Amino acid sequence: MGRAFEYRKATKMKRWGNMARTFTRIGKQIAIAVKAGGPDAENNPHLRAVIANAKRENMPKDNVERAIKNAMGKDQKDYKEMVYEGYGPFGIAVLVETATDNTTRTVANVRSIFNKLGGTLGTSGSLDFMFSHKSVFTIAKKEGMSVEDLILELIEFGVDEDVDDDGEEITLYGEFQSFNLIQTYLEENSYEIKSSEFTRIPTDEKELTPEQRATIEKMVDRFEDDEDVQNVYTNMKPELDEE
Repeated sequence: MGRAFEYRKATKMKRWGNMARTFTRIGKQIAIAVKAGGPDAENNPHLRAVIANAKRENMPKDNVERAIKNAMGKDQKDYKEMVYEGYGPFGIAVLVETATDNTTRTVANVRSIFNKLGGTLGTSGSLDFMFSHKSVFTIAKKEGMSVEDLILELIEFGVDEDVDDDGEEITLYGEFQSFNLIQTYLEENSYEIKSSEFTRIPTDEKELTPEQRATIEKMVDRFEDDEDVQNVYTNMKPELDEE
């Protein structure tokens, strides 16, 4: 799964460099989590995960608490998570994850970006099979812990055998539907969860020339500029030697 880690690192969205945009998107994730499971993080695993990610992104505690409070208000927008699939230039598959309070607006924006930059919006489910949907957890290593023993414990919870170990942190990959089981195990066994998320890893990557890569990256940038967009994934082979 080392390649999966390199893929995620190489394709990490540039949106994390824009603090205001990052906080807005995390705010939407908080609203969705609160609507689904309530405002009490102790009893809402999804909300706990979002709060942990907010902390990792240096989102102030006051902002997090305000987002939770706003999510309980009568005037809070009802965000819906939608995934749009299509092809960019050179036959590159593109998945766009969104959180929106207006699907008509969002699909129009997504279709416009595809059309203007030489792509085509497809039908729902048409490209999903080209990506593996994974749960991803990054945890701090405990002193003297055995990574092998941890994996043996977690295999029955849907965790893959291969992990990424940088010496201080371990990144675990598991089945999409196993997110809550993995999170609960890690919490109950006192592992410090640095971040948790979902990702989509292409089952088959396409190699492009530098010029072709620049074209796809321009399309990805345009999607990322849309405030409704949460994540963008492609099956373009990343340049793994780049930081």
